[in-house]
Amino acid sequence: MKIFLILVFLCPLALAAQTKTKTVQKTNTVAAQPSGFTIEGKVTGYADGTPVSLLNGQTGTSEAETTIQQGAFVLKGRVEAPDFKIIIFNRQQPYLTLFLDNSNVKITADKETLPNASITGSPAHNDFETLNAQLAPYQHLFAQDAAYDSAAVVAVQSLTTSFVKSKPSSPIAALAAIRYSQVADNPAEAEPLYNMLAPAVKSSGMGNYLGQTIAEARRNAIGTVMPDFVQNDTEGKPVKLSSLRGKYVLVDFWASWCRPCRQENPNLVANYNKYKHKNFTVLGVSLDKAKQAWIDAIKMDGLEWVQVSDLQGWGNAVAQQFQVQSIPQNFLIDPDGKILAKNLRGPALERMLEKLLK
Repeated sequence: MKIFLILVFLCPLALAAQTKTKTVQKTNTVAAQPSGFTIEGKVTGYADGTPVSLLNGQTGTSEAETTIQQGAFVLKGRVEAPDFKIIIFNRQQPYLTLFLDNSNVKITADKETLPNASITGSPAHNDFETLNAQLAPYQHLFAQDAAYDSAAVVAVQSLTTSFVKSKPSSPIAALAAIRYSQVADNPAEAEPLYNMLAPAVKSSGMGNYLGQTIAEARRNAIGTVMPDFVQNDTEGKPVKLSSLRGKYVLVDFWASWCRPCRQENPNLVANYNKYKHKNFTVLGVSLDKAKQAWIDAIKMDGLEWVQVSDLQGWGNAVAQQFQVQSIPQNFLIDPDGKILAKNLRGPALERMLEKLLK
């Protein structure tokens, strides 16, 4: 498929399977055009009566429904702000993704080559396709297990910067800036692009996300020394972060009740075992309240490194100190205590450790 999005803006089809849950109130405030949208489609390969659904690209909820008649369909409605949408036929993959504004949109498609459908008439979608076409040669950078490619990173940063400078009022300019932040070692480097965005784009869903990402990057910024802290281990003995100076340390915030944390633990264990003899360790900071559940999870998951907690749940003093508002979350610090990276999970952690400790 020629379109590639970050998950926060486009749920996988598995999450978009015609669920009828209540839609979360949007924060997008990009000025909507005065009239609604009309989507006129001409498709081949589908029988008359085949259902066609327009889904919210974030929640998967249906926003308009119709059926194909004589190879055509029409969907009408209104969006409060330009946003990602999915058009799905017969509630099955493959599907179309478009960035919809209140325009007259025309779609020409064939069932066998659906991802190559022609979508015209929407200025926002035109910008979306333009950006995707420019970034297509570098799509590998956005894969979860992407290898570092310095030349490709420079190219993506140059392309996205040019896009934002030329189209600061386009809703897609926010996506371009997000793409820049994704390939940067430090997402805060995208702040100059964020500052170029028109006010309405800054306050859109993607603009808000980018602003929050930059603000998070500014807190406990990469390159700064991680402030010291002390908390008790499972035996009640105080442990200072500074006692681990001289090693690369992954400070890992987690909890026994956190399913994504537990799913990530095998990756942490594998990397710990691979690099523990190369000046690397992990310091776990648990947001548990029940001590036995915490200890049981440590044993069950085989977490051999030092673990600390004050058993105050989300009120954990260290989590409060570093403004940890979601878990799993981690900080990789160097032997001098400087923050090298944040939120390294899956293959990203192994790639970073391999680069540092090979």
